[in-house]
Parts: sequence; structure tokens; C-alpha cells
Amino acid sequence: MNTQKVTMEFVREALPSRREDGHKGDFGKVLVVGGAVGYTGAPYLTAEGAVRSGCGLVFLGVPEAIWPVEASKCTCAMPFPAPGKNGMLCDKALKPLREKMAECDVLALGPGLGRSPETQKLVLGLLETEKPVVLDADGINALVGHMDSLDARRGRVTILTPHDGEFARLGGDAAADRAESSQSFAKAHGCVLVRKGHRTLTATPQGTVLENPTGCSGLAKGGSGDVLTGMIAALLAQGATAVRAAACGAYLHGLAGDLCAGWLTEYGMTPQDVAEAVPSAFQTVLIEN
Repeated sequence: MNTQKVTMEFVREALPSRREDGHKGDFGKVLVVGGAVGYTGAPYLTAEGAVRSGCGLVFLGVPEAIWPVEASKCTCAMPFPAPGKNGMLCDKALKPLREKMAECDVLALGPGLGRSPETQKLVLGLLETEKPVVLDADGINALVGHMDSLDARRGRVTILTPHDGEFARLGGDAAADRAESSQSFAKAHGCVLVRKGHRTLTATPQGTVLENPTGCSGLAKGGSGDVLTGMIAALLAQGATAVRAAACGAYLHGLAGDLCAGWLTEYGMTPQDVAEAVPSAFQTVLIEN
């Protein structure tokens, strides 16, 4: 099947506009929910990706056990503790997280969340929100055996960002043609699918498949996808459509990786470096003639 390649011109035109007299409340509010003992970097990197992509306010709901770590890491995002069990968020966190979600525009759910019956119950409860959701990592894994919770969101904005392994766990055919299987999944479940990997694909419920040309092997490190999740959530919160947020996020994320590879090599670059390069990626797109 034919796919459409995302271009720099597409990204430049699709980026949300920013009012010169705007304030932080005008540029969206993202709630990141994730983190667990041993996985403190993931929610932090997601928050960094969101802040560096123009989001006005970014909150992190994390387990009580790791809140001091997140509080010491974050200078621009605002972490808060939520009820946990065994170092992970538990279902008792659902009420306070829903209350915080009511104040926000977009939910980024899953980075570093961990896997347990309680985290699965929490994810399924949070997916009942009417707000746009970017679902990543263990947020995606929580859908295994519960695809009805994804299908119930048809008509609401839901963006999934799986790698091939997660895609297969959800019932996708990871061995088939990537574009065709991604298109089929997005249509079947009424979501936007960001299929991560070499030449990341963005598939829509309407059947469009967009191929991302940016990125390099230096992004093949744990934590890179967390930055992407925050970037997509930030663009959504600023008013981009789901498809534009997903495709632009993937392009800018890959471009940030390419810039890092030029500065640090694909061997030496880290996801933190990618997050720090996001402003340079925006600058490249916005000033390129």
C-alpha cells in the first residue's frame, strides 16, 4: 500500500500557533501518570518532552515511593505523590488522579508504570476519561485482554505509541507488512497508532498512513519513547489534531535524535540528550526555508 511521507513543510504548517500575548494557561496542561520503583526516569523524560515542546503546564502523578526522586529531578514540571503499593501506583490512586485530570487537557499514561493487577485496573479506570489520551509502555500493556476498554473510546482522541513487541501483545500482526497491519489496527480500534521503529508510522482510523523520515539508531535506547510520548501530548494540549500531534511529534523527535547523533554520535547520545535537543529540532523546522 502507499504511504505518505511526512515532510518538514507539513510539520511547519501543522504546528499549533502561539499567541504573542499568550500565558501559560493558553498553551495546554498535560498530566503524566506513571513511574515505579526502578523506573523513575520514564515519567521524568515524558515531562521533559512535554515541557520542551511548548506545553504551558505539566503535572506528574507518581507513586508516593518515588515522589522525592521526581521532585528533585523536575524543575519545570510539577510532580505530586499518589497512593501506591509495592512501589507502583495502585487503584486507590484513581480518585486523586481523576481529580487532577479534570484540571488538565491531555493525559499521558503509562511511562514506567510497571505491571500488576492494580496498575492494570488503574489504567482501565483512567481510560474512561473524555479527555485525549496518549497511551504508552505499560499503559499499552494494561490493555492486553481488555481491548474493549480501547474500543469504548472510539470517537474520543486516543493515541497509542507501541513498539513492535507491544503491538503484537495487543493482537497486531507484527510479522505482516508494517503499513497494512498498522492501518488495519487503527481502523479496527478507532485510534491513532504511532508504530515506533525504523521509519515510524502514524496510522489513522480513516485509513491514512504517514511515514516518518527522521530518526537514527541512537534512539534505540530505553527512555527515547518516553520523550516522544511527552512531545505528542504537548502538541495535543496546544490544540493540534490527533494525527498532526502524532506525526509532528514523531518527526521532531526523530530530528532531535538526528541532531544528537551529529553532536554526540549514535553511540554516545542518551534520551536525556534527545529531550534537550527538542528545542533545536523545533528551531530547525521553524527557520528552515
